[in-house]
Order: sequence, then C-alpha cells, then structure tokens
Amino acid sequence: MVRPNNQLPENLPQLQNLIKRDPESYSDEFHTQYEHFLSLLEIFALNPGEENKSLDEIIMFIAQVAQCYPQVCQQFPKHLTDLLRNSATVLDPAMRNCFVKALILLRNKNLVPALDILELFFQLLRCQDKNLRTFLQTHIVQDIKNMNAKHKDMKLNSSLQNFMYGMLKDANPKAAKMSADIMIELYKKNIWNDPKTVNVIASVGCFSPITKVLVTSLKFFLGHDDEGEAGSDTESENEVDLKGALMANRVTKKTRKGQKQLQQIKKQAVKAQKKKKNAPAFNFSGIHLIHNPQGMAEGLFKQLQSTNERFEVKLMHLDVISRLIGIHELFLFGYYPYITRFLQPHQRQVTRVLQFAAQASHELVPGDIIEPILKTIANNFITERNSSDVMAIGLNATREICMRCPLAMGEDLLQDLAMYKTYKEKSVMMAARSLITLYREQLPAMLHKKDRGRQTEAQAERKVRAYGERDVQDTVIGAEALLKDSKTIDIDSDDDGTDSNDGEWVDVNHSDGEDPADSDEDDGSDSNEEDSDEGVESEGEETTEAEKKEKADLKMLNQKEAAQELALTRIFTDEDFKRINAANLKKTVTNARKRPLEQDRAEFVKLNNIEMIYKKRKHDKESRLETVQAGRQDRERFGWKDGRVNENCSKTNKEKRKTKNFGMLRHKARSKVKKSFRDKQMAMRKHLLHQKKMK
Repeated sequence: MVRPNNQLPENLPQLQNLIKRDPESYSDEFHTQYEHFLSLLEIFALNPGEENKSLDEIIMFIAQVAQCYPQVCQQFPKHLTDLLRNSATVLDPAMRNCFVKALILLRNKNLVPALDILELFFQLLRCQDKNLRTFLQTHIVQDIKNMNAKHKDMKLNSSLQNFMYGMLKDANPKAAKMSADIMIELYKKNIWNDPKTVNVIASVGCFSPITKVLVTSLKFFLGHDDEGEAGSDTESENEVDLKGALMANRVTKKTRKGQKQLQQIKKQAVKAQKKKKNAPAFNFSGIHLIHNPQGMAEGLFKQLQSTNERFEVKLMHLDVISRLIGIHELFLFGYYPYITRFLQPHQRQVTRVLQFAAQASHELVPGDIIEPILKTIANNFITERNSSDVMAIGLNATREICMRCPLAMGEDLLQDLAMYKTYKEKSVMMAARSLITLYREQLPAMLHKKDRGRQTEAQAERKVRAYGERDVQDTVIGAEALLKDSKTIDIDSDDDGTDSNDGEWVDVNHSDGEDPADSDEDDGSDSNEEDSDEGVESEGEETTEAEKKEKADLKMLNQKEAAQELALTRIFTDEDFKRINAANLKKTVTNARKRPLEQDRAEFVKLNNIEMIYKKRKHDKESRLETVQAGRQDRERFGWKDGRVNENCSKTNKEKRKTKNFGMLRHKARSKVKKSFRDKQMAMRKHLLHQKKMK
C-alpha cells in the first residue's frame, strides 16, 4: 500500500532527506527535479518581478543536496549569479533573498569560488533593500574572517581589497557607505589591518562627496574604544563557572546529558585558560599607518575651509587634523588662525575646540605661531568679567598647550597668569597653580623668583632646550644608582674588575687627550719650591682650594662616565630597572612636594583635563534642608509603624501603656528599681512564712 505522503516528486523535504542518505538510489528523481528547475527558471526570466513559490522551493532543495551531485549541479550557481547580475534591481525581494541564500549555502559547501560570490554580493549592495544589505554585510565579514582564520590568503585579500576600493568611489551612496563599514569592521577584527586599507580610507573615504562615507571615515581615524570595553564586559559575563558545574554534577542525578554538558564546560574552561595565557593583541590607531600625513592634513584643511556641512562634521575635521599634526609633528600654520575664530566662551562645544588647539601643539611649532592662541584665550576666557568656571577652563587649556609647546608662552603673560594663584575662587586658584607647577619643571627662569619654588635634583640636571633642540641620551638615565653595588670599572678594559667597591667613587683612568691639569700642577709645585718662604703659606692655601674644586669636578665626571660604561658592559635586570626608576622618582621629590609630577605626555589631550575644575559643594543650612525635604517626598511618616492588620481593632496593653500618663504607671516603674539586700531578706522571710502557713 502506497502512503499519500510518500509521493517523492511532490514532497521535496522527504526527497531531500532520502537523497542525503542514499544519493545513488534517487538520482533519477533528482534529475527530474533539476529539469523542472530549468523550465521554471526560463519562465521566471520572462517576468522577474513576480514571485514564484515553486521556483523558490526547488532552488532551496537543489542547494541543499548539490554536494551529492556535483557534476549535474555544475551550472546551477552560474544560473543564479547571471540572473542576479542582470536583473537584481527589478527582482522580487523574496525571490532575490532566495537566490542569495542558495548561493551562500553553496559557498559554505565550497561549491562556488569565494571571489566570484563576494564580488556579486558587493554589487548587490546597490539594491534598495535594507534587510538584504545588512544580511550581505554580515555574511561578507564572516566569510572573509573564516577564510583568514588559519592563515591569511594574501592573493584573495588583495583582489577583494582592490574591488572594494572601487566600491568606495561608487556613485550609489548606500553601496559606498556599506563598503566603508565592511572595511572598517574587518580592520577592527585584525583581518585587514594593513596600511593599504588605512591609506585607502584616508585618501578616498575622507574626501568622499557623500557625507555619510566622509563621516564614517573620519570616525574611523578618531578611534573610539567603547566597543573594546563593551566586548570585555560581555566576555566577563560569559565566563565559564567550572567549579559550580563540578559541584552541581556531584550533588545532582547522574545522566548522560549532564555528563555531556560537563565535558563541554571543561573544554570551554580549558579554551578560556589558553586564551588568557596568550599575549594580548593591541590595535594601533589607524592614524599611525598613514603614508602621507602632511598631504592628508592639508587636503582636509582645504576641504574644511570650503565645506558647507553642519558644525558637527566641521568639528570632526578639526579633531582629525589636530591629531595628525600632534602625532606626526606636522607644520600647518594656517590651522592656528582658523581655530582662533572659535575661541569664544559662548561658542558651542568650545571645550572641544580648546582640546583641538592643545592637540595641534608640539615642540617643533614656532612659539610665534601658537602665541596668538594663548593671548586670545587670555583675553576671552581669563578675565574677571567671566565666571570662575570659564576662567578655570581657560587656564587649564593654556596649561595643556604649554605642556606640549613651552616656548609659546611669553614671560609677561606667564607672570600675569601666575598672579591668579591667590584668586578668591578656588577653581581659578588651582588652575593657576597647576600652570606654575608646569613651568617650575620646564622653564623656571620665566617665572617670578618667588614662584619658582625649591629646586629638585631633576630640575638641576635638566637643561633648557632651545627651539628644535632634542635631548639625546647616550646612556640609561639614572644608572648612577647602580654604581654602589657594581664592581670597579676600568674604561680601558672591556671586563669588570673582581674587587668590590661598595659605597666608594669609581676611579677612571684618563686618556692622553684630556686636559693635563696634573702635569701643570707638578710644574707649579717645582717652581713654588724655588720661591721665597714668604709666599708659601698663601700659595699653599690657593692650591688646596683648587685641588678641592678639581676633585669635586672629577667626582661628577667619574660618576657619569662610570654609569655610561656600566650601561655598555652590563645587561640590566628587572631589579636594576626598579632601582633606577626609584632613584629617578626620588630626584623629582622635595620636602615640600610629597609626590612627583606626571612627566609623560600622552598622544591625545583628554577633554577631562580641560573641563575638570574644582567645584565647592554647598554645605549651608538652606541647601541641607532642601536635600532633606526632597528626600522626604513620597515616603511614609518616619517613626513607629502600626503593625495591626485591621486599624479599627483594639490595641494590646503594651501598646496602650505608651500613651498613658506617667502618674498611672509610677508604681510599676518603681518596682523596676533594683532592690536592696535588706528588702530581699524581708521579702524572702515573708514568702517562707506564707509557705509555712499554707501547710
């Protein structure tokens, strides 16, 4: 008896199941279905705008079992790709999605070359179908990621990159925007993190006439780290609890399913442990990989001057240009007068503009170029006609600019700003003192004598650098701290000596080219013996003083040369570097200053460094009462709560006693007083007599 559900030509899911189990036995049925597909495809090609459900079903059926008959289905992908290429924009959305899903199935089974499919999918990004574009973007990123999982296929990546670079210049704004998104996502996933990708985004994306592509490219170079933090949070939430799983398995019922789950959790725990041991991969900002930063900065500045975009896009231009100038130490002198126009307290996003001015400052910019910015900030922000917050923000911005270009500040302007150290508002006072502290470290001679403070060892050793001068070190800074425990060093020999020299100065053999002070001294002593006895005492005093000075100079010289020789002849350990860092830290600390200053200059200026001002909280009675009254709103009356279920029922005697007059309860309160020994005796006697009578 034949069951009605067993009609294989019509029941495609059942036929699909049977073909996967035994392809040879059902080859005739498959050939029949394939011929039916070809006839339906010819009919559909005449009117591609209509939906054909039977064609939809048979296409998905062939895509599912194509690996069983590779010879028969050899032309199947070509039929689908040709139809999509020729009439993708006029196809019915449901049929277009069906063709795309069938091609993805074939690609997952390696029946279609990756390059052909991905190029077709990039072209399909022009379609007016948002769901399809999102689906294609996810598949493209995942497919390229899977292809580069074990090793990077440079040939395939290069051809795909070249095709995608052309898509960035596409006239269709949606296709160009989606291409930029795919490239940026692949860069963030460390798949296409090469300079070629970055430079194409810089040269094509940042100068695109399409605003969305332009904004996406600029945001890429601004490099926000929020996504990395979010990813770390999700990883911590999805951590495997192996200990809890083992405990649960110990106390619960033993089943096969439970054992399988436990084995999976163990594998995940081992994988997570290996992942933790691996060295972390650092994503450098794309702005470091640009080949021609000067040309890019000039092009962006020219585009900024001629653009009519909204103010937020202009701010992005200013931010990217300032980062390029600061990181690569570029010269773009027209940028500083342009940004000066926005330095007004009432300007929208003025703190960000101040941040860009600080980021665009570096040591190689002449002070005459940046000095107008400092004067504009002083005239517009640091005046008593403004509020204390505005003055403090102006002083903070001045400090950040001078931290990167100390020579931009004039001596008169610095001394005027230093006078705000005694201002009545604490926020202004603290900002002014931070500026004074900066110049104590950098250029103390520009400050007034009373503002220079106590000199530290680090300040004494630091040399004032002229414009463009670099501080080149020929040894490890602070290596003198290791001389106490080092062996005696002889410059002429390559090896260290064997004698220990703890706590003593290191003697250095001088070469012949040095100043022959000793020989002159000997000649002077011979001539002094021939002189008269009258000048012997005075000359002896002079020679002893000169010898002391020469010994002091020799001591310093020996210490420097010995430290340099020690760095050349010895490999420093981690403990040595810890001692060096501790010695360098100690030099920056005096009795007055208990903690050292931060010397390292970050690549980018943090907005918090400019906006962070001291705000005194209100602690007067009115403000405290306001907070108390605000806290009492929508809250029950403070005090004892009535615990009765029914408020109308009677209360207990204990509850009633709380509302009674004290005169009514005095006798009970008196009984609570501690009895004396005599009262206890009388009470006991009375009790015993009463017991005796009762017998």
